[in-house]
Amino acid sequence: MKLCNIILGLILLCFVGFSPVFAQTVSVDGLTKAVVVQRDSRSIPYINAENDADLYFMQGYVTASDRLWQMDLLRRLARGQTAEIFGNATLAQDKHWRTYGFSKIAAENMKNIGAEAREALESYAKGVNAYIATLGAKDLPVEFQILQYSPANWTPEDTIVIGKILAEALSSTYSQDLLRASMNNIDAKKLKEIENIVTPYDVVLFGSDNKTAEKSTLSECTLCPAKSVVAVAAEQDKLRENSLRSVGLYAEGLAASNNWVISGNRTASGKPILANDPHLQAAAPGIWYMTHLSTPTMRVSGVTFPGVPGIVLGHNENFAWGATNVGPDVQDIYLETFDDKGNYKTPEGTAKPNIRHEVIKVRNSPGKPETSGVAFDVTETRNGPIVVEADGKRYALKWTALDPKKNDLEAFFLINRAKDWGEFTKALKGYGGATQNFVYADTKGNIGWYAAGRIPIRRTGDGALPYDGSTNAGDWVGEIPFDELPHLYNPTSGFIVTANQRIVGTNYKYTQVSRDAASPWRARRIYDLLKDKTKVTMDDVRDIQYDVFNQPVSNIAKAVVEAKAASDETIAILKDWNGHMEPGSQEALIANGIRNCLADTIAAQNEPVPAYVIRERILDRAIAGKESIWLPKEFNDYSAFMKNCSDGTEAGFQKQFGGDRENWVWGKIFVTNFPHPLAAVPFIGSQFSIPKTPIAGSGQTPNVGSSVSMRHIAMPGNWDETRLIIPLGQSGNPRSKFYKDQLELWKTGRPAIFPFSKEAVKEAAVETFKYEPKAH
Repeated sequence: MKLCNIILGLILLCFVGFSPVFAQTVSVDGLTKAVVVQRDSRSIPYINAENDADLYFMQGYVTASDRLWQMDLLRRLARGQTAEIFGNATLAQDKHWRTYGFSKIAAENMKNIGAEAREALESYAKGVNAYIATLGAKDLPVEFQILQYSPANWTPEDTIVIGKILAEALSSTYSQDLLRASMNNIDAKKLKEIENIVTPYDVVLFGSDNKTAEKSTLSECTLCPAKSVVAVAAEQDKLRENSLRSVGLYAEGLAASNNWVISGNRTASGKPILANDPHLQAAAPGIWYMTHLSTPTMRVSGVTFPGVPGIVLGHNENFAWGATNVGPDVQDIYLETFDDKGNYKTPEGTAKPNIRHEVIKVRNSPGKPETSGVAFDVTETRNGPIVVEADGKRYALKWTALDPKKNDLEAFFLINRAKDWGEFTKALKGYGGATQNFVYADTKGNIGWYAAGRIPIRRTGDGALPYDGSTNAGDWVGEIPFDELPHLYNPTSGFIVTANQRIVGTNYKYTQVSRDAASPWRARRIYDLLKDKTKVTMDDVRDIQYDVFNQPVSNIAKAVVEAKAASDETIAILKDWNGHMEPGSQEALIANGIRNCLADTIAAQNEPVPAYVIRERILDRAIAGKESIWLPKEFNDYSAFMKNCSDGTEAGFQKQFGGDRENWVWGKIFVTNFPHPLAAVPFIGSQFSIPKTPIAGSGQTPNVGSSVSMRHIAMPGNWDETRLIIPLGQSGNPRSKFYKDQLELWKTGRPAIFPFSKEAVKEAAVETFKYEPKAH
């Protein structure tokens, strides 16, 4: 009897130790053959199908089971239909999105997508709808129940409009054109400084820098807008920001991501390494969804957006890829001249605009689903919809995202199946989304980079300033040829770094590519950490992703100490600071506060130049060179200026945090923040809330805190060592244990392995579902 008990105990112990896999069979209407879905301890689905149609059907089904309300919110936002569930609070946002006409563009776009990619979109939509069909009123995600509505069926066009949100988040620059044009009255030397994009910290990948121009092109503005026009554009920008923040897709200043690839010649393993961490405004749930897809002819894994089939960033059996935003100018703004009859001037004479009549459903009361219709008309000229109106001036927008012939989804469909650099770049040639720095590393040891996207060439100029719509000066006469877009393949340096910085030298003939690039701080730090390493490991790469050294704030701290431009107490803590933005750092808080004060003060005396332009493009150079043209008139020198800001910063923190300087730490203002659209609703919103906690990082460090929307590290050939983490979890259900189960791993950087081989997936699986065609 004892022997039997011992044997039984050993058997049970073995089962406990090896985490048994429980198979469940589910019948689903719409499948043609059985599909196996395994889930690991993070609830990542590994979908194995016999054919593409069933694969994408099941991807839609599974993704909807985890993120259905998020998917619905994304399509509503892009289509301008959020007021139907949120009421007047989001009506202005809906008008913003309706102006673009994405719904119509998506319908036309479907006609221009290849047959295989179109079938994938259709299969995915059928899978989403098959899942929706299984839900009763009480089975719907809690947000639907709170807001008292049910989801409409998913369509392939819904997937396409989600891509348009990304384009808006990553390529909207028209307000910058108006802002630039409004600066024409500023001192010529200052304008030249503002236009000077060259800094000592640049990491230029393609071309080289010529001597900077002697004359500012901003002073040549002939259509200088009034303050009222710039103000209206700024209001539109704020609407856009609030809307994008609500779904976790806002990218401040178009700066969104780090990535790099390292040749095997510089790694400890002899294999290349790829790293990617996209930066987007945090939200709950996160914007990425992790998935593994497999058929007899394809095996690919990584992340995608809820509502989008395939893998957007990740790896297949042959190579890994990642992306960061380039931010070229793909939008132009045109001042249109209308007559009393409502017609507008063109180079060929007057023309009648198209008036698009829209009706927006607006919920009458938060607690009831009934709506009223609000009429909204959009005026469209030959250049595009009117997006800014003020003081009788009307400006139309031309934008690559409004061209239904351009699409981005098909490129990813092809990338998922590509086998080498040649097929990868062939797929990118057809890519029509927001221009991205695509990096590449394959199992044969090759690394590469391609800045891919459709970037227009104008008849005159480069799109930096508004055009007169009544002339043909601003006509788009072509696109930068794919072969002339910046790219590298196996460079002698052995590594490639992109972090939204200026990627091309000033001798590159298409200035619209990098004119509005982000500051070089993150790229420079990553480059410096890699340039002397020849035995790089995956842990080294992880540490760089989590690095929090802030070059510009460190520079300010050093300048303050050197000039003794602060109180003795502040000088004492700043003099030995390592420049790291840690939660417990007094130095980080104070130095950053001084930097903001300096930029704000200079901007106030140089309107309409925004403070962020001064902070990121002017301040470091001005203080290092003690440039008199930027010194505010009330100060005799920069020492006095910095002392004034230091004293003011200290006084502000004393008022904000109290007299005990131990409480003046970076973690007081830099915290995790994962908002949910319903989190602020009284009584019921708390279930969606993620507690805010201090976190390391800043906007100028490789680790940007909550805005790190995922982290990916891959070593081609060692796919089962792939690391991939998202901030919260796979589920959008706040009651699920997978709603925020990845948060601690994301914060600490402990390896979160995403297995790939059949054997590794089988070992990692904690549950298995077999989905079979429903018998009729």
